[in-house]
Amino acid sequence: MSQEIHNLIDGVYETWNAGDAAAYAALFTEDADYITYFGLHLKGRQAIDEVHRDLFKMPIKLDVGGEPSVRMLSDTVALVIATGGSVVDGRREPGRDSILTYTAVHTPEGWRFASFQNTRVGRP
Repeated sequence: MSQEIHNLIDGVYETWNAGDAAAYAALFTEDADYITYFGLHLKGRQAIDEVHRDLFKMPIKLDVGGEPSVRMLSDTVALVIATGGSVVDGRREPGRDSILTYTAVHTPEGWRFASFQNTRVGRP
């Protein structure tokens, strides 16, 4: 179970960095709640796909942070907390480091993310 969730997380980085909005959106449930770092609330897989089609035209790639934390809340629900950052035009941008919170759920399609929250890492 945990390996399937880790594969789902890996899929986030793979599909983002490949610029494949449809494959990226397919990692989420049809009715997923997706909140970007600047507070845009996307509702559903279609909205995630549409917004990322334009975003993926930009030279932003994801850089994996440390090992994500996966906490099983039940047999079919997991809380995932990951960290990561952005590479823009081939350069790491530390000011874009984030803590990423996901809710993974087991669906007939397999594990998918039902929610996502991107929060920039604060600097005191």
